[in-house]
Amino acid sequence: MSEAQGQSRPFVTEFGTLRALQFDGLTVQSVMSIADPDVLALDYTRAIMGFLLFKPRPRHIVMVGLGGGSLAKYCLRTLPDTRFTAVEISPEVIALRQRFGIPPDDERFRVLCADGADYLRDSDDAPDVLLVDGFVATGLPARLGSADFFADCRRALAPDGVLVVNHWAGDGRYPVYAARLREAFDGRVLAIAAEDGDNRISFSAPGPGFPPSRGRILARCAELAELHSFDVADIAQRVLARLDRMMGRRSADAGLDGAGSHSD
Repeated sequence: MSEAQGQSRPFVTEFGTLRALQFDGLTVQSVMSIADPDVLALDYTRAIMGFLLFKPRPRHIVMVGLGGGSLAKYCLRTLPDTRFTAVEISPEVIALRQRFGIPPDDERFRVLCADGADYLRDSDDAPDVLLVDGFVATGLPARLGSADFFADCRRALAPDGVLVVNHWAGDGRYPVYAARLREAFDGRVLAIAAEDGDNRISFSAPGPGFPPSRGRILARCAELAELHSFDVADIAQRVLARLDRMMGRRSADAGLDGAGSHSD
């Protein structure tokens, strides 16, 4: 989480073979398989890992919002050359890390108790992957959807880095947040849907080569499929479908522009 004000105390529930982190009786913040603690149990976490299609070998990942640590654990296990920093505002969430098998801090991994917006505003880490997964009950906290925050994300990233934001489309503020993100990254945003809820995962990059071509995405998918336990091809198909829609819209816009110029 990244905005503690107004939040209930976090608590842990278990149902069947799953352990969940919750702040109320309605919404689930994170889910872990008790039998296989490092698996990505929710589709939105697998969709977030789609960043590998754009940055397959990150040096340093910074994540705003620790939650139950599913993404941190998976990245630490499958990306052995990657450092991972999680920034979590709630000390109560951090206190539950052992219940979710989150490893202790070491030379590759650290958990910082801080406000993610403040951290990115002041940080000079220059991560090449930045994950924003800080939620309150109503969706993305207002501060993590501000124009200033997205500008700070762009500034904080390495020049060839990738930003990933987990949005909740059920939040009435989502269109505003999405527009601010597109403005901060000059329209270089590609969003896909998660299959287990109203989550929308947005990928953005400051560099002009984003998004990459279909061929490059397919080549990376083939490489990654051998290395990861989740269905990389499924995520790649969602990315490609969205890319096709983006390219089709741009082609249609270009055609309209051309038609207009001929009529003058």
